[in-house]
Amino acid sequence: MVVLAKDLISKKSLSILNINYRYQLFAALMVQLITFTHGISTGWVSPTLFHLQTDHTAPGFNVSVKQISWIGSLFGLGSLLGNVMFGVLLDRIGRKWCMYMLALPVICAWILIYFAKDHVYLYVARFLIGITGGGNYVVVPIFISEIADPSIRGALSSMAMLMLSFGILVGYIMATYLGYYVNPFIIIIFPLVYLIAATQFPETPQHLLRKHRISDARESFKFYRNIPKTVEASSMPELSDFQELKDNILKANGKSEKLQMDDVFNKEAMKAFVTAIMLVCLNQLSGSFAIINYLSDIFAHTGTNIDPNTCTIIMGAVQIVGTCFSMIVVDRSGRKILLLCSAGGTALGYTSFGIYVKFASPAIKLQYNWLPLVIMAFVIFATSIGLLAQIFTVIVETLPIKVRSAGTSFSMATLSCMVFVALKLFPELMEKYGLDNLMFGCTAICVLGFLYVLIFLKETKGKLLDK
Repeated sequence: MVVLAKDLISKKSLSILNINYRYQLFAALMVQLITFTHGISTGWVSPTLFHLQTDHTAPGFNVSVKQISWIGSLFGLGSLLGNVMFGVLLDRIGRKWCMYMLALPVICAWILIYFAKDHVYLYVARFLIGITGGGNYVVVPIFISEIADPSIRGALSSMAMLMLSFGILVGYIMATYLGYYVNPFIIIIFPLVYLIAATQFPETPQHLLRKHRISDARESFKFYRNIPKTVEASSMPELSDFQELKDNILKANGKSEKLQMDDVFNKEAMKAFVTAIMLVCLNQLSGSFAIINYLSDIFAHTGTNIDPNTCTIIMGAVQIVGTCFSMIVVDRSGRKILLLCSAGGTALGYTSFGIYVKFASPAIKLQYNWLPLVIMAFVIFATSIGLLAQIFTVIVETLPIKVRSAGTSFSMATLSCMVFVALKLFPELMEKYGLDNLMFGCTAICVLGFLYVLIFLKETKGKLLDK
């Protein structure tokens, strides 16, 4: 029996398709359903807002530029609440209950969208979607990191950005080609399936150990490592892994390791905090996320005769390509070079786009109507390889271990505030100063970010997270 158990569970493979990892893979795919739903909810906005400005059919009301800015930006305030709320609840009620709670705001949001009578319904819906989005960035990474074997943790964690990008593309397509009242019926299926699927997976071993539920933690550990229940603990080749995990967590529970002022106000920590805030500001004030939300309006302002929503769908596909490229090369090239290429490439793309909008004559726009599509595709690819994909990885790897949790939470809260600012100002600035000047302003932010990364950011590739 012992030999059979060892043969069954001691074979290691780096492939996430290895049978030993199948429940970890299933759990990761399950939890990424809420990330996918969040992506759909994000992508749905751009074609829908364009539709609400130009069409007088369903849902029977139109919106102004100011109302559009609120519909876009209230997502950021909801995200801030989600960051704080789930950050507080995560250790108190556990990862699994938080996973259940993630589905509720987005389900309510799509019910509100279906029954919307005016823009206020959309305000509340976007705020609720933001709560799920903000909580998603807190709960999902921790859940995956605690159930995953170290050899596949990176691969499982990398699913998040890919699922988000894929969801955004699906949201673009659905909002463009399906009726307003059809979308909620389809989209609400995903969080409902997620909610049902989440009941099939146990709480993480780490959280159960922190609550001194040793027996439940052992069963959870065996479940995620695909160890049969009939195998006794004494015959588990991974027993040493579980025992080490238990000893470390129980030891940490017995020690008071409160954050001290000296942990925060020292040279290393302060430099890391400044870097985190600079990267968060670069992520949002560069317009990299705002353009995803307002792509249809942006293309409408260029004067191209290609359907703006069709252009938006193409951009969603480009974003997936950029995300995949980033996932493939990041551990080979390093984080810094990707951020430099991303900031520099985005600045170049914004400048080209602004010049086209400002100086192209009607004849040029008619003859080269494909040019804004190509330039914006370059911008989306550039943002996807670094400004969108690598910011969060670098922040975690830059912060010292003693302030990592507090620093990450503070960075996420700052990010949510910046999301609100960027999404609120982007359509208003585009209306007031013109798309060309807005592009030049975003170029300036990217150039400043490029210089900061070049001069001050240290490469974090291969850095041990316990350092």
